[in-house]
Amino acid sequence: MAGTTSPSAIDDILAEHEGLERDLADPALHNDPAAARRAGKRFAQLAPIMSAYAKLSAARDDLEAARELAADDSSFAAEIPALEATVLELDTALTDLLAPRDPHDSEDIVMEVKSGEGGEESALFASDLARMYVRYAERRGWKVEILDATVSDLGGYKDATVSIKSKGDAQDGVWARLKFEGGVHRVQRVPVTESQGRVHTSAAGILVYPEPDEVEDVQIDEGDLRIDVYRSSGKGGQGVNTTDSAVRITHLPTGIVVTCQNERSQLQNKARAMVVLAARLQAVAEEAADQEAAAGRASQVRTVDRSERIRTYNFPENRITDHRIGFKSHNLDAVLDGELDPLLDALAAADRAARLQAE
Repeated sequence: MAGTTSPSAIDDILAEHEGLERDLADPALHNDPAAARRAGKRFAQLAPIMSAYAKLSAARDDLEAARELAADDSSFAAEIPALEATVLELDTALTDLLAPRDPHDSEDIVMEVKSGEGGEESALFASDLARMYVRYAERRGWKVEILDATVSDLGGYKDATVSIKSKGDAQDGVWARLKFEGGVHRVQRVPVTESQGRVHTSAAGILVYPEPDEVEDVQIDEGDLRIDVYRSSGKGGQGVNTTDSAVRITHLPTGIVVTCQNERSQLQNKARAMVVLAARLQAVAEEAADQEAAAGRASQVRTVDRSERIRTYNFPENRITDHRIGFKSHNLDAVLDGELDPLLDALAAADRAARLQAE
């Protein structure tokens, strides 16, 4: 049974894997830690493809041998249907691994959570969303760091910046799972501030950026930056920083403002703020390039228009609805506790189908 894997695609991967193997064995590479880390990360990402290719090659060899021996031995003829099914299954799996991919899929992310119209209720919902992503990250074994947060009077988030990092070099990292979360999230529920028990609608916004491996990967002119330092704010009590260690960086050409106040020193806060700024500038540049290249072609799932409402969380009906793909489920409580995989799987499947169709 003929396979569907592109010979040129797998040949390119085999050549790249061989080159990486050769480079990683060269002591000279390790004189540049950043280059060695990038090579090691890419080598680890190719491992699943190489494993699938080895299994497929072995299965094809077994099938070819069975066909050659079938005329003389009926037992080999009996094995052919099962071997054909195995080859087809492995070939499909390899084709999936070789499908066009988002180049950032293996990367970590910076996520910004912002309250919208709705005052305290919106801020409380923003904190619910942040908690949902933190719980999901914990389920995946990822590292979560709150870089900056402005807290409302009732303990919600007016805005918060979160870093989420994986602990490995898999092809599918944090970005691959959470890149579709950017947009406006709408909530329908009875606010804690509502005395009449009426259901209100409010919203919060999520922005997601892939975090560059190195800040140096993004060109930032120091002359374009205004850097202010100030005293970290908090809700009072112990642990509130009493020195001017919080950092606010304004990128003058774009007006992007990034703050970080959760590290112990001004130097650390500046370094973390620069990472967030690099992520945002990279995203702005790529979205502009995408818009120019797409020229009127709308994405199936991920939209450049960050003001678009992507999802509704309906508390009275315990229902969550993703409006981009028509996904609905009645387990809102579980989703808010971090059980996001069924929804994220559906979004990834829709994106993959769109990529294959475009290809």
